[in-house]
Amino acid sequence: MKFIIDENNEGQRIDLFLAETDSQLSRSKIQNEIKKGKCKINGNSTKSSYILRQGDIIEFDYSPKETLTIQGESIPLDIVWEDENMAVINKPSGMLTHPTTIETTGTLVNALLHKYPNNLSDLNGDMRKGIVHRLDRNTSGLIMIAKNNKTHEFLVNEMKEKNFNKKYLAIVKGVLEQDEFEIDLPIGRHQTQPHKQCVRDDGKASLTKVKVIERLNNATFIELTLVTGRTHQIRVHLSSIGHPVYNDTLYGFGKTKIKTEEQVLQSYKLEFTKPFSNERISVEIPIDEKIEKVLKFCRQI
Repeated sequence: MKFIIDENNEGQRIDLFLAETDSQLSRSKIQNEIKKGKCKINGNSTKSSYILRQGDIIEFDYSPKETLTIQGESIPLDIVWEDENMAVINKPSGMLTHPTTIETTGTLVNALLHKYPNNLSDLNGDMRKGIVHRLDRNTSGLIMIAKNNKTHEFLVNEMKEKNFNKKYLAIVKGVLEQDEFEIDLPIGRHQTQPHKQCVRDDGKASLTKVKVIERLNNATFIELTLVTGRTHQIRVHLSSIGHPVYNDTLYGFGKTKIKTEEQVLQSYKLEFTKPFSNERISVEIPIDEKIEKVLKFCRQI
């Protein structure tokens, strides 16, 4: 097994990270395997207490008794930009980025395996082939795909060096007073609800820039720039200041008359360096259907 660490897993213990993957091993068993020298980080042996850093390459010498095979599926892909090394895909709301042990079909990875059967990076294992970063199931928009391992490493390093510009659009509950501001609050796993994240003093440093586009009736249409890329970062940050993303029931939006497929949030713009060159690429897509629907509703009430 081989993995490359992104922002989401930075700061996590190596044994906990491996226990949360699909390795089919308990944490205690993983710790024993690490003691035996079965795990290397950047080519060197490690300890169970090692704290992961962005860009770390993990090699774990373990093969599960039952290997889960992920099949390619003929699912349409909205390819916004690509070259021989990578692609930028517009992922629809409702689609998982990669399979889990529970859901193994209908994901972006299943579609990628059909489109690029022999041209996807495998640094994050078979269940996440090609995946460099993730979007939540119900967040739509732009996501980058690596067609080979060298490109994957290049893109991860670009993230580490903050050479990406990732912008989102969202509609939030309530009217924001400031035109532009930053939310600089640490994020970590929720203490009692492990499927959620929350603002906590011992969390990872997290920074989101917010810019108001339009003030609506008890709602605000905003643009967000991610300086860091923590799990659920935008949703947690906005909820923490009392302005959850529209229809984000996980983070406290509540009930509304206008129904959508959960959070009204879209990754709409990416700026990055074309792999192995100095050329800067900027990719932008139109506002998605969920945002259009809620905008129309909020402008009319």
